[in-house]
Amino acid sequence: MKNILLKLWIFIAPAVFLPSLRAAEDEYYTWKPDFYDYGKKTQCMDIPEDLKLCINVGYPQMLLPNLLDHETIAEVKQQAGSWVPLVHKACHPGTQVFLCSLFAPVCLDTPIYPCRWLCEAVRDSCSPIMQAFGFPWPEMLNCDKFPLSEVCLSMNTTSSNDTDTSPGVPSVCPPCDNEMNTDAILEHMCASEFAIKTKIKEVKTDNLDRKVILQKKRKPVKRGNLKKQDLKELVLHLKNGADCPCQQLENLKSNYLIMGRSVGKQYILTGIHKWDNSSKEFKKALKKLKSHKCPAFETVFK
Repeated sequence: MKNILLKLWIFIAPAVFLPSLRAAEDEYYTWKPDFYDYGKKTQCMDIPEDLKLCINVGYPQMLLPNLLDHETIAEVKQQAGSWVPLVHKACHPGTQVFLCSLFAPVCLDTPIYPCRWLCEAVRDSCSPIMQAFGFPWPEMLNCDKFPLSEVCLSMNTTSSNDTDTSPGVPSVCPPCDNEMNTDAILEHMCASEFAIKTKIKEVKTDNLDRKVILQKKRKPVKRGNLKKQDLKELVLHLKNGADCPCQQLENLKSNYLIMGRSVGKQYILTGIHKWDNSSKEFKKALKKLKSHKCPAFETVFK
């Protein structure tokens, strides 16, 4: 056991997390998650550079199959890519640590799982942002699956910035992040089923949401499954956006790239960027849109 912990420390010392020792060694081996097959042959491999979720997580090698039972690196990349935008939202300082401990676990003889409290902290901070984009917290990351009182992976709170480690309400509504950045625009686009160029006619408060009513002139940029009649009648909801700032919704004169997706009986606003032909980043995003390969969100967030 000492060798395992020593190896874990050597691997992850540059990162922001440490093993949390919460019980004796014999207790650790009594806990076996029901979603990992210990009979499978495992291998260590270098974390590939195009595994963007975990390339800078702080250790060089990962275990396959991983702790989500992905057997090939191609499957890991496809599934992990869906989570990169959430890490960029910085909803919790432990988001990348938690996700990479599962998608690209440290290469040890015995798997080290994230602590349940870390899962719960990330879930509680980040699920409101996921919900704003129409995605639920997935069952595969059900926090009840992770250890409560055994050896587990935890955040090193002593090395983090004590002035602001607690999660809070985002300063800006997540779909309203006004970064004129190609990658940010494409990430919003990938989380959306459709995108249109239009102006906003009116914005109303609707309980905890804001209802966004559009001008009649609407030019599809990415139609998705949106039918012609749907486009005509389209009204979008900014989920839980009644109180968080959204600068774009205060200026009704500009054209916007407005993105959304269907969730239940509503259309959710998932992104809004000023239509700015003077911005190189914006024009680059529109140009890359046709060839850009998006992560398969629907296979992950079920």
